[in-house]
Amino acid sequence: MKNLFTSLLGAGAAAVLCLAAPAHAQAQTYQLVWADEFNGSISPDWVFETGGGGWGNNERQYYQRANATVTSTELQITARKQSVGGYPYTSARMKTQGTRQFTYGKIEARMRLPLGQGLWPAFWMLGANIGQVGWPACGEIDVMEHINSENKVYGTVHWDSNGHAEYGGNVITSPEAYHVYTVEWDASYIRWFVDGAKFHEIYIAGGTGSTEEFQRPFFLLLNLAVAGNWPGQTVDESKLPATMAVDYVRVYQKTTATPSSTTIQAESYSAMNGVQVEACSEGGQNVGYIDQGDWLAYNNINFPTSGSYTIEYRVASPGGGTLSADLNAGSIQLGNTAIPATGGWQNWTTVSRTVTVNAGTYNFGVFAQSGGWNLNWIRITKNAARAAAAEAAAPSRVTEKTGTLALYPNPQSAGQSVTLKLGGAFAGQPAEVRVTTLDGRPLWQQIATGSTLELNRDARLAAGVYLVRVSSGAATAVQKLVIQ
Repeated sequence: MKNLFTSLLGAGAAAVLCLAAPAHAQAQTYQLVWADEFNGSISPDWVFETGGGGWGNNERQYYQRANATVTSTELQITARKQSVGGYPYTSARMKTQGTRQFTYGKIEARMRLPLGQGLWPAFWMLGANIGQVGWPACGEIDVMEHINSENKVYGTVHWDSNGHAEYGGNVITSPEAYHVYTVEWDASYIRWFVDGAKFHEIYIAGGTGSTEEFQRPFFLLLNLAVAGNWPGQTVDESKLPATMAVDYVRVYQKTTATPSSTTIQAESYSAMNGVQVEACSEGGQNVGYIDQGDWLAYNNINFPTSGSYTIEYRVASPGGGTLSADLNAGSIQLGNTAIPATGGWQNWTTVSRTVTVNAGTYNFGVFAQSGGWNLNWIRITKNAARAAAAEAAAPSRVTEKTGTLALYPNPQSAGQSVTLKLGGAFAGQPAEVRVTTLDGRPLWQQIATGSTLELNRDARLAAGVYLVRVSSGAATAVQKLVIQ
């Protein structure tokens, strides 16, 4: 949260920060690593600050936990005319200091802001070393700030360059409506966005302009101040109580680690011969009516590194059978796997085979050496060293390496709810859920933070066949959804 603009960069320094590198941005892919969706609760990662003292900006509120509440869908920080601790107003300020800190990433919040003279809502970040070096040497990244009743929001950075330095931009918007406020921060740039449209950036590679602060960890803050050096000391009390609403806060980071397992739903084949699809007792659909010589092909299956993989098959069979797997239409054989008698067409068990594969993207095939069995899903997991590397790279709270996904009922009627149930590596971790057409066109997206999520009513899916894809830092799973 910025101090008054008293330390402005000269034109020459600003030119260095803006133009020292090409203006075009490369496309980036981010993996969700932390989120608070505020769906009925506030994450314990937030720490609430208490007290007055002006907070370095001559603010007039007293911060207290009571002014932060949560509904079933959003966080609400409310500023009130209330005398506490010698201050005429109260509000709330929350931070992840000591619990969650991040170096680089895509940091965003969906927020709706109050309007009124003297109000100062902010979503921002401070360097985690502030306790050792103080401000501004710790650095500050203001993702979004707004003051008074202005029709624009601000994005700014503060740092130490032989004294306080800052560099900021702003954009016209409608602050009283919900918008997504984002920064994308890497070793070379910090860029600001509103609803995906960039409006400001700063070049920080190699500590340009003494910006080395921005190569270190930062923690998050949310607050609603009342009065101060920037908005002024006049407060329009007719606007109180005033509420800043936050739908979610999400943090994504680029990662070189790939999911340690990939789950392929059997019915999601690219091509097949002789099989049919039917309802599955475990939810969704399975492939059945498999006779000797039938086959299934799945295009563009990635094996990220060379080495040992375990391929698991979820199968059911009254009398047993045999399947084989291959890559690229049989040019690479992966061997046979025996299917035991499970006692029925919908009595499921998992069989597996360990194979060695060179890194690459292949068309993966399943061939019926003998018939008389059903197939629900296939799971491919990298063994040994790569699995350990994936575990080290995954968010600290992920302890399982396989994600499970079930949809029920499936098929379902249009307009009716479909329950998505997550387990394994997805449990207890934020996971991104996407619904797409079969050709990959995105239709709906949401972050799941619990073990279940209701689809279709919110997604408003018409009759048709869709793909539901769930991904987290530890696993990816895809399943077909049929809406009738």
